[in-house]
Amino acid sequence: QVQLVESGGGLVRPGGSLRLSCVASGFDFNRYRMSWYRQAPGKERELVASIMSAERSTNIIDAGKGRFTISRNNPKNTVYLQMNSLKPEDTAVYYCNAQYGLDFWGQGNPVTVSS
Repeated sequence: QVQLVESGGGLVRPGGSLRLSCVASGFDFNRYRMSWYRQAPGKERELVASIMSAERSTNIIDAGKGRFTISRNNPKNTVYLQMNSLKPEDTAVYYCNAQYGLDFWGQGNPVTVSS
């Protein structure tokens, strides 16, 4: 059974940091591109960051460059999203995604940036 279990979200003040984690099971994690998406209220879901498998190349949304870092630990089947200098506009539900032909999604992890 495929599972993507996210954690690490919550309420943080502007300028603060959060690290999201996503633990995967039920598929060959090493083969999959891992990504984080987010969906803010009233907006479409958007790609925030992605990381390839073997070569570890990454892609970050322009709004997150210099603030967000995506990384993965293949032996632990885990992908992370480190978010620094958070802004109110980063408020959204963040989703973990695995893609290799098939698409798998986590349940969503709310992040609220507010004073």
